[in-house]
Amino acid sequence: MTVIILSVWLAAGCKSPLPTFEEAPPADELYGQGLEILEGRRLLRLIPWVNHAEAIETFQAIIDNYPYSDYAVLAELKIADAYFNDGKYEEALSYYRDFSDLHPQHPEVPYTIWRSALCHEKRKKTPNRDQTATRDAIVYLDRLLLKYPYSDYAAEGEELWRSLRGQLAKNVVGIGDFYMKREEYESAAERYRMLLNEYPGLGFDAATLYKLGVCYWEMNRKEEAGRIFQSIVQNFESNEYAVKAEERIASGD
Repeated sequence: MTVIILSVWLAAGCKSPLPTFEEAPPADELYGQGLEILEGRRLLRLIPWVNHAEAIETFQAIIDNYPYSDYAVLAELKIADAYFNDGKYEEALSYYRDFSDLHPQHPEVPYTIWRSALCHEKRKKTPNRDQTATRDAIVYLDRLLLKYPYSDYAAEGEELWRSLRGQLAKNVVGIGDFYMKREEYESAAERYRMLLNEYPGLGFDAATLYKLGVCYWEMNRKEEAGRIFQSIVQNFESNEYAVKAEERIASGD
């Protein structure tokens, strides 16, 4: 019964065709209508709902009818936001990118870069899968932090940057551990060295050094392994891997 009521309500609430150029309301009025649509409604007073498609068409009407208006510029941004909030991140990304390219001096450019990063972040996969989206998000965050280090989005951007770097590090850890379990120690060591060089200071250093030392030991590079274990003891006091390294040094195994 509820489904039928919702269907009837939605059908009744469908908008009429947007006005032609000759009968288009003023740009500010259209913009206000778009904002009102984005505020959404509550179906049966319970379920929040926003007609993103209608909002996008309303803002597009501003661009089509008043292309040189300041409202047209703002409408571009609202279209991007509507796509983003509707979970259509590819479309949102296209609008955010176009906005920053077409209006490089606009004060909202840092916002579009931040949201572009979020478009990629929303599509990232778990650490054991392809990390292209994660890397793409980091590219935008690098740009944000380099060009706009004092923007309103810099603090959140830096926090997300660190989190995404941590995800890339977990990806490398997983590959290294995979090779280590298969006793492919050279391949594992290569990943652990990569991890130490590219992702230092993210909380993986002690464990990675220890695993690298074990790889060297198993490859009969025991002198190098011993130096690594000693370094762990000296630099990561009280860490669980410092304890393991001490045991390795003591046992010689």
